[in-house]
Amino acid sequence: MLIAVRTDELAFHLPAELIAQRPLAQRDASRLLLLNRTDGSFEDSSFTLFPSLLQGDELLVFNDARVLPARLFGHRVGVRSPHSSTVLPTPPLPGNVEVFLTRQIELDRWEALVKPGRKLPVGEKIVFGKAELEGEIVERGELGLRTIHFYSNSEQSVAQLIEKLGHVPLPPYIRRPDETADRDHYQTVFARSPVAVAAPTAGLHFTTELLDAVRARGCDTCELTLNVGLGTFQPVHSETFEEHKIHAERYNIPEVTVDKILQARKEKRPILAVGTTVVRALEAAAAEAAGSTSSGPLLQSGRAEAKIFLLPGSPFRVVDQLLTNFHLPQSTLLALVAAFAGTQNILRAYRHAVEARYRFYSYGDCMLIR
Repeated sequence: MLIAVRTDELAFHLPAELIAQRPLAQRDASRLLLLNRTDGSFEDSSFTLFPSLLQGDELLVFNDARVLPARLFGHRVGVRSPHSSTVLPTPPLPGNVEVFLTRQIELDRWEALVKPGRKLPVGEKIVFGKAELEGEIVERGELGLRTIHFYSNSEQSVAQLIEKLGHVPLPPYIRRPDETADRDHYQTVFARSPVAVAAPTAGLHFTTELLDAVRARGCDTCELTLNVGLGTFQPVHSETFEEHKIHAERYNIPEVTVDKILQARKEKRPILAVGTTVVRALEAAAAEAAGSTSSGPLLQSGRAEAKIFLLPGSPFRVVDQLLTNFHLPQSTLLALVAAFAGTQNILRAYRHAVEARYRFYSYGDCMLIR
């Protein structure tokens, strides 16, 4: 049974200096807060000890989404005439344009936020780099969104040019321009599927060596893909979380991952989600399976959209443990974590994290909840 939660119930004071602006020199050097969700007790630890904190039979589930360099900077070149291929100049030229890719609709066609949005009508053309990549606005959407069709003017594909010319889409609370090093740091070591515009940040702490240590401990691992979108940073403006419209994110759960989860459940081994994105994909798939049949499997493989909004009182059908970073006050992700661990447990743990000077958000420290 869902419990009505006012947005201000998940508010907490966070000094600005605790918001990590850069990653640590070593991925696995972060601090770790271990939280017992049964009794609310917690203790300080470090992520280098993560393998030893495991009991050795857990199934760890990772999100292998790869972050695209989704910010593109270009110049206006004019508006295509609706009756011909002629491009009519739109003074004053050139005009600087920022394009933030938010969702791939189909090959070479993207939904995007653009600046300055009001001055960019349908038909407007934008060039990027040395004009080797160009885009045309083909549709206007709500909330400043545009649909852009991209074209390559070189031997490279549109995807290759976006990879080459794009900038890392650092979250808005990292108040600096992206740097070359962010292309590596804001990417997990197991990233494969180039679909995300924000990182599954709980996975940023892992190195290949630490993953080997986890497996040597006796744990098994598997992966799924959730296309982390800008909605993960969408603020909640309503008085209660129930009034907020949650964003949808596409996901894909491979058959091998489902098989491993069902086997772990059968053997009563805990399923540890690495990140809230994994929780959302698994619980959305499980809710879908529960709604479609009363006697079918816990979850099914395949592609779908996660529209689930996990709030205090929501059932957790799959996930037993959670590794997660520290989240924004009054956010949907904090609501998810509070639903999993208990609102008061989370608020006490967060107050301790602030007092103990933990580093917050994407490049910050982490919490293991079990």
